[in-house]
Amino acid sequence: MSELGNRLKEARLAKGLSLEELQEMTKIQTRYLVGIEEGNFSMMPGNFYARAFIKQYAEAVDLPPEDLFEEYKSEIPSSGNEEIPEKLSRVTSRQTMSEGGSKIMDILPKVLITLLVVGVIALAWFLIQNRGNGDSAADTKNDQTGAKYEESATLKDAENEKKKEENATDQKVADTDADKEQATEEEKEEETPKQELKVAETSGSSTVYELKNADKFSVKLVSTGQTWVNMQNGKGYSFYQGILDKDGEDSKTVDYSKETEAILVIGNSSQTDVYVNDEKLDFAVSPSDSVRQDITIKYVKEEKE
Repeated sequence: MSELGNRLKEARLAKGLSLEELQEMTKIQTRYLVGIEEGNFSMMPGNFYARAFIKQYAEAVDLPPEDLFEEYKSEIPSSGNEEIPEKLSRVTSRQTMSEGGSKIMDILPKVLITLLVVGVIALAWFLIQNRGNGDSAADTKNDQTGAKYEESATLKDAENEKKKEENATDQKVADTDADKEQATEEEKEEETPKQELKVAETSGSSTVYELKNADKFSVKLVSTGQTWVNMQNGKGYSFYQGILDKDGEDSKTVDYSKETEAILVIGNSSQTDVYVNDEKLDFAVSPSDSVRQDITIKYVKEEKE
């Protein structure tokens, strides 16, 4: 065990903290905390994060980080240029977007119009057939008497005109109903409240947001440089943990629709963009004030009537 690790461990034990309790306070994995106490910095994601984890550990046990970095600078890795570490772990994000309902509502007006057109064509064909049959019957009767033919033709024309008028009325009613239904759907869409993402509370480098008026909950992290991130749910399950780099894997998306909250640990907030349902999240704490940020997004689902 290194002198620095021994100093930190003694401070932790003096405060009566277990490694698990310290992990909950700092959001640093237990194996990294053990590595710090044992002086095994080679297991860290990189020198930048090794120094950041040591600083977080020291602050949690009330030791001044600046003094420790000066006193044990021979032990602590330098923050110079380093190779990009291999990605730590991945968990395939679940893509279960519930879009079936909205697609059906989009298609419904088209289906109604199609059925209406088919009905008009069928009715026109029926009228043509009836007219043809009427003409044949009239020709047969014409051999018997011209007067009866003229009377039959006149009646048939009147009936056809009446049917055409009825058909035009039915079509107009159907068009009106379709227009009303489409207008109703548009009104429903306009009445849907806009997604609301706001800050609930802020403490140090930690910020809690609330997401309301959203029928889904998807979080996307995009790196504009290089950053280490950890994407968890409220139960501590990690969907993804690793390095995002603009020259390699530069983004990660996780569907939290079935979760009540998302917990994000961002190692380098100055080079990380956060999107919630494609809406960019504004950091409540400026990245210049806190490079590492712990973000919790609570999903407030609408109660169905």
